[in-house]
Amino acid sequence: MNAVEIEEAVSRLAEAPFDPEEFPFAFLEAFGNKSTTIKRLKSGSSNQSDLPDGVLQRNNIHLKVCAKGAVTATLTALRKSPATARQKAKFILATDGKALEAENLVDGETVVCDYPDFHDHFGFFLPLAGITTVRQIRENAFDIKATGRLNRLYIELLQENPDWDTADRREEMNHFMARLIFCLFAEDTNIFHSEGLFTQTVAQMSAGDSSNTHEVLAEIFRAMSTPLNEREAVGVRNWANGFPYVNGGLFSGSVEVPRFSRIARSYLLHVGNLDWTKINPDIFGSMIQAVADDEERGALGMHYTSVPNILKVLNPLFLDELRAQLEEAGDNPRKLLNLRKRMARIRVFDPACGSGNFLVIAYKEMRAIEAEVNRRRGEPDLGSEIPLTNFRGIEIRHFSCEIARLALIIAEYQCDVLYRGPQLALAEFLPLKADNWITCGNALRLDWLSICPPTGTGVKLVAEDLFSTPLEQPEIDFENEGGETYICGNPPYKGSQWQTAEQKSDIKEIFETLTRTWGSLDYVSGWFMKAASYGMHTNSTAAFVATNSICQGRQVENLWPLLFGTEQEITFAHTSFKWANLASHNAGVTVVIVGTTANAGKVRRLFSTDEKGNVTLKETDNINAYLAAAPNVVIKKSGSPLSDIEEMSFGNMPNDGGYLLLGALEAEQAINQFNVDSSYIRPFLGSQEFIRGTERRCIWVLSPDSSRATENTWLNNRFNSVRQQRSQSQRATTKQLADTPFRFGEVRQAGTETVIIVPSVSSENREYLPVGYCPSGTIISNLVFGLYDAPLWNMALIASRLHLVWIATVCGQLETRYRYSNTLGWNTFPVPTLTEQNKTDLTRCAEEILLAREHYFPATIADMYDPSRMDSEFPLVRAAHERNDETLERIYIGRRFKNDTERLEKLFELYTKMTQAAPKKSTKRKPK
Repeated sequence: MNAVEIEEAVSRLAEAPFDPEEFPFAFLEAFGNKSTTIKRLKSGSSNQSDLPDGVLQRNNIHLKVCAKGAVTATLTALRKSPATARQKAKFILATDGKALEAENLVDGETVVCDYPDFHDHFGFFLPLAGITTVRQIRENAFDIKATGRLNRLYIELLQENPDWDTADRREEMNHFMARLIFCLFAEDTNIFHSEGLFTQTVAQMSAGDSSNTHEVLAEIFRAMSTPLNEREAVGVRNWANGFPYVNGGLFSGSVEVPRFSRIARSYLLHVGNLDWTKINPDIFGSMIQAVADDEERGALGMHYTSVPNILKVLNPLFLDELRAQLEEAGDNPRKLLNLRKRMARIRVFDPACGSGNFLVIAYKEMRAIEAEVNRRRGEPDLGSEIPLTNFRGIEIRHFSCEIARLALIIAEYQCDVLYRGPQLALAEFLPLKADNWITCGNALRLDWLSICPPTGTGVKLVAEDLFSTPLEQPEIDFENEGGETYICGNPPYKGSQWQTAEQKSDIKEIFETLTRTWGSLDYVSGWFMKAASYGMHTNSTAAFVATNSICQGRQVENLWPLLFGTEQEITFAHTSFKWANLASHNAGVTVVIVGTTANAGKVRRLFSTDEKGNVTLKETDNINAYLAAAPNVVIKKSGSPLSDIEEMSFGNMPNDGGYLLLGALEAEQAINQFNVDSSYIRPFLGSQEFIRGTERRCIWVLSPDSSRATENTWLNNRFNSVRQQRSQSQRATTKQLADTPFRFGEVRQAGTETVIIVPSVSSENREYLPVGYCPSGTIISNLVFGLYDAPLWNMALIASRLHLVWIATVCGQLETRYRYSNTLGWNTFPVPTLTEQNKTDLTRCAEEILLAREHYFPATIADMYDPSRMDSEFPLVRAAHERNDETLERIYIGRRFKNDTERLEKLFELYTKMTQAAPKKSTKRKPK
């Protein structure tokens, strides 16, 4: 269930007669529990409560219906219940049907309300459905309520008017919905000068059977598009004359309205009875955009991006500087005036604006600063000098453009009410201005200079009215000619393998003449390159949210030299953190924020977020493309280690059609039943075998033993199958391997060595890279890397947090998993000169890690390094790694590093020094 569906279910429960026996189960059902789950709870088989008539769902909630007036005492009993703690309940809830009290045991937040009103607090309980929630939603459920009601209306109208559900008329339908939203907001905020005017007029003038509802709405819209002095001439009906003149493009043009069914009419009246004064434009826009998108409707109400995350972009981009200027101005009238004039000329441009979140937040924050300026100057009633037309956007989806404009209009009105009072706000709000400042189109194909030009003229793709975008149109002038431009946003990410043909074409259009490797670039790279090109002609700074992959691995080599080539530099950045939305079981995508400009100052700001969400700031003179406080270097593959460490090679590739690989039972049968010499059967490890503990074997025969091995009939049959499979290959090299069917296609070990094993791909959720030690005789596959007969202290390096940070940064990821590389990750890993004592200490650390793992046998690497289990179930493993990190990091800087940002800074410093000297060549023997 999504958030909207949950709100509707909770509202139905709150409105229904209270049933004390059924309430706990109905409540859990409203939050998405399946009927089978409810049945087990009712039967008592999964009910873990230790209180009479209590219901406890493990890892979720402990709730109880109590006698009248006993709610507070019952909540206390639930809190003190041993079962609550033992079963790890996150919430407790008590109700008597008149009052309801609940507590989030994780953060201590509480809800106390009348029972019929508990649906207003449904956001508080969303974690019960696995939905990550945010404070703005918990405190104000209106936006999800409104989204759900509008969605039901939208779907019903499309069912009643299938012709409006076509590509030709979808924009018209979206425009109609934008008109409705404006009317619903306007009637509750006194913009229509009469509370409830719109809903009441529809209720009174349209027939109960809905036969003329569309005609009534069309007449209301016609009135609002007609100036008062012209209405008599065009015959506007008397009952519609009470509506003010709005226009601004919102009600101009066609006033045709889809036909309403009786159900659709009731939905409209229902949504009109909500309190639209509670609308929050920076939340509502994100949620409502899914209503008109078939692909996104399943995630309805989950498109909210938190304001704190948006401010991670906007604050360092320009808002912090404005607030600093305000602080420096104090009460000096001239300095305050200069700040106000500066803000009036600032343009904020989001070329992937969606429903306008970034623009709305930027506008509201700037209005707050301006209001303080006016207060200090003794001009609190002064009208805003910050025009909405300075907040420009490009969005490919038409309905999102409509909502972005509407959200900004609502934000402007709410700011006027807040800072100047309702009377002045109302006096100047209508009619709406006719300027259009949100462009519908493909941002990677449009000319940004024509949409947000460096001067105030030559503006193309700007409509003559607010809510349409014809290609033939007059230009409008910016009021801020020559001002600063700040580009921001959260463009679509999409790695190269997930891009549509059209998106591939977009990237090709931008990069084809710049690089041959454009095909591997993430889609978001297009926005960075367009912003860099734009910055060559304007006084601008850009900051985008992007997947951290653009600052890792080959993406760095392919993208960032092009950006730096336009004289762009990184002026600030946020290193990797989770960008979570209101989504079920969604931990959020890992992102970075990168700010670039050609006018970077001497001080660059690098923000880092730790595991607890704490943000630290480091000021530095340079931030490189890997988001490290280090020089602009690109890590390139090296054929041998730069440091004095052992050489790492691939494992062995069977290329055998599966005939040289065996399960453990099959290997046992070969030895016991078919007289296969056990020396030819070896333990076989790849990534999954090592991490998951799966047992596999392989047939391992080298050339000197081939004749003797072939004498065994069972082995010979296997070899013949390998020969046949290889000989049928289309590849010449594989065909040649048919001559040696007894051995792996690629052999990189003799089989007598000890091996330090490193999987080539592993989960990004682990805090350490999986690495292990294999005794002599173990064969490793081509899905892992190996250090053969290497001293054990090399394992301590790989098992460290330092090495994981380096690999995550320079090697990049496969989808979201770590992708290891010997030439790019291990050979380039900077290690200071180690003394014999250092190596002894690190050897002991590696031994302690292996002993800690052995203590928990038969637990696997996957078990022991599961971040949710490591501390509680495998503390010895955690302690061993902590000692390893302590020992290694003291070798680097004499103490533990404070965070990953500091780790990377030191590693890049060492790398820069090492690459100035020729890399050392390994003298390690290579297996035959």
